[in-house]
Amino acid sequence: MTDRVAAVVVTYNRAEKLGRVLDSILAQSRAVDMLVVVDNASTDSTSELLATYQDDPRIEILRLETNTGGAGGFAAGMGRAYERGADWVWIMDDDCYTDKTALERLLAGHSAAEDELGRPVPYSCSLVRYTDGSICEMNNPGTAWDWGRLIAKGQNSVIITNCSFVSVLIPRRSIAKYGLPLVEYFIWFDDMEYTLRISAEGPGVQVLDSVVVHDMPDNRGVNFGDLNGGNAWKFFFGARNESSYHWHHNNKLDWLRFVVSTFVWMRRGKVGWRLRLGVAAKILDGIKFNPTPKKVRSVA
Repeated sequence: MTDRVAAVVVTYNRAEKLGRVLDSILAQSRAVDMLVVVDNASTDSTSELLATYQDDPRIEILRLETNTGGAGGFAAGMGRAYERGADWVWIMDDDCYTDKTALERLLAGHSAAEDELGRPVPYSCSLVRYTDGSICEMNNPGTAWDWGRLIAKGQNSVIITNCSFVSVLIPRRSIAKYGLPLVEYFIWFDDMEYTLRISAEGPGVQVLDSVVVHDMPDNRGVNFGDLNGGNAWKFFFGARNESSYHWHHNNKLDWLRFVVSTFVWMRRGKVGWRLRLGVAAKILDGIKFNPTPKKVRSVA
């Protein structure tokens, strides 16, 4: 029996890109068995766009009453795919365009990596390009010390420790054992926390010939030197969430490194003192903020 693959897309007010994302998923060389679209209480024309897909039996539209952020959206979509019996859950944002063979090569690369490593691989991710064909700086995964082990054996994959939620393939067993992303994170570091959590028994892989395009405004990684009044809400979530992770689940030395590097970046970026104090308050909030992963329900 062929494994069932569920794609999960989380969207919020991005109707102008969402249709292209969904069409690229539905055109995969290895067809998805279901596509769960989580509408995070969009206020633009997303509902009208999704109405044009509602007769496709592969698609389930899950509309949330409030915007729960990327973390809440992915938790809801992954949970729904699990409940419907998916063996694999393939997750991505609403500005991620998938190459036609992206899923086929992810599945093949994941299987080949498990055969070579002799252990379960908790997740695999695609190579993420920017719209001009260059590497997408925001979506470079963290690499393991022996990142080239599979390449040395003739495979086209590298061993990684964490990745962003842009084309990630997660086997059912990882979700069953480690639960869902932390809804309470809302946005920022939810993907890092989750991929680090499910890597408890061994790291994941990036399959280099599985390719997607991330259509973001600028090809730029995120650092606290870019903090300003318009984006402060996002950085405040990031400061709290990353502080919480390092304090409760990593170690205090890495927490201190995070704090120091955050303030170095803000100084280099000439971030105002009021915003720096806001980040400091959120870092302190992280010390008492420690949400618990939510387990998934078994299929009836």
